[in-house]
Amino acid sequence: MATKSLMYLLLLTLLVHVRGFSQTAERDKRLIHFSGVVVTADSLNPVSFANIIIKNTRRGTITDYYGYFSFVAMQSDTVQFSAIGFKESYYVIPDTITRERYSLIHVMDADTILLEPTIIYPWPTVEEFKEAFVNLDIPDDDLEIARKNLNRAEMRYRVESFKMDGSLNYKNYIDRETSKLYYIGQTQPISVLNPFAWAAFIKAWKEGKFKKQNDDKY
Repeated sequence: MATKSLMYLLLLTLLVHVRGFSQTAERDKRLIHFSGVVVTADSLNPVSFANIIIKNTRRGTITDYYGYFSFVAMQSDTVQFSAIGFKESYYVIPDTITRERYSLIHVMDADTILLEPTIIYPWPTVEEFKEAFVNLDIPDDDLEIARKNLNRAEMRYRVESFKMDGSLNYKNYIDRETSKLYYIGQTQPISVLNPFAWAAFIKAWKEGKFKKQNDDKY
């Protein structure tokens, strides 16, 4: 019994000495004004709004737009630097500082963050999605729009209904006058008596080019 009491007494005395030593060491640390700039490693651009905190404490600050920070710390403090898109890094304030101010240019390396893909649907429920999938009127893509614009019947209708402006009327008149000048001083041939025109007509008729096409709809 006396041995156990002696062991408890020695253990209690050791804990008191250890605690006192820790408090003395803590008091021996000097408060310093810790400031500096946080920059990127590749281009030395400032890291804006980076988180700076003393490890295992709630004391710290954030950098401003230009990457500058300033707060009160103690010697041997481990300072943690973190920012979105950069690797977390640490810096231990030296315990050999003799002045009350200490400045630092801290470099942070870029980090790649891979996020899980997220698909956002405009329908709040699965049932509404199924209904929209079945009944949704999908708009035409570029290929379908081009096909409709090049429809032969539609193109012919647009050509026939297109009115000639002044420049087209002038060109049409000049073409007719030029054709008359080509046959000046001689009899202008009549297409009805042209054997080549008749041959082309008969060939086109045999090939069915005069039949009404299925897409000739106005």
